[in-house]
Amino acid sequence: MSIIAFWSDNTNETAQTLSMVAVTTYMAIEHNYKILSVTTNFNDATLEECYWDYRRAGMAVPVGMGNKTMTGMEEGIEGLMKLIKSNKNSPSIIHDYTKVIFKEKFDVLPAPKTSNYEEYSAITPFYPEVLQFANQSYDFVFVDVSKRMPRKDKEAILQIADVVVVNITQRLKLIDNWLKLKTEDPFFKDPKMMTLIGRYDKYSKMNKKNVTRYLKEKKMVSAVAYNTLFFESCAEGEVVEFFLKMRRIDPTDRNAVFVKEIKAFTDNVIYKAQEMQMRR
Repeated sequence: MSIIAFWSDNTNETAQTLSMVAVTTYMAIEHNYKILSVTTNFNDATLEECYWDYRRAGMAVPVGMGNKTMTGMEEGIEGLMKLIKSNKNSPSIIHDYTKVIFKEKFDVLPAPKTSNYEEYSAITPFYPEVLQFANQSYDFVFVDVSKRMPRKDKEAILQIADVVVVNITQRLKLIDNWLKLKTEDPFFKDPKMMTLIGRYDKYSKMNKKNVTRYLKEKKMVSAVAYNTLFFESCAEGEVVEFFLKMRRIDPTDRNAVFVKEIKAFTDNVIYKAQEMQMRR
């Protein structure tokens, strides 16, 4: 149905990956959508480690170590790349190369296993085709666009995405960089763009209201606040458990406020995807 790309134009930490983890996990728990989460990171298993604690389970971290942690169809993007090269690919085959979080509802396509950048660069041109095939089998395909991906491949993903979530922080320099892109590059004037503030601090001078005004946005920008329990759960492979526990928490608890913000962001993503579908 919709491809949602999480992207940033700077090398600073914007919590891009964890922001995508938050919205996809919450959406999978609270909505009846079939979701695929795709990570394109190089030599980085951050997204996978939010769901599986490999070290505690006595398993090798899969990225960059040549160790296969899945059974059967276990090659992920590398296996899909081989199928595309041999013209044996089809939308239904994507599921066989993913790791399951919620059966028949929420899957993850892991990052490439290689720690060799040349090998990684040979894989990344296949992502747009993989995403388009996956889009025929899933309601939402989320893709975390790596900062280390070759520029042409990043641009190819942004072109096919139905929604692009632009990740920034509250640093004025980064906000200015995004404003410049929005002003000078016609591509970033497209209505499919969404602005997301990561590691958000509501007490900052550049709060959501002020950033919205500064960027001259018509609608309030979204934000994912820094939350200690959430970040710890991501580091320990327990992000699903975190969101399930939050369903039973006292509404006045400060962690419940964090989940309320994730709900608002999730609703905004769904609304934007539906809006872009209507524009087609």
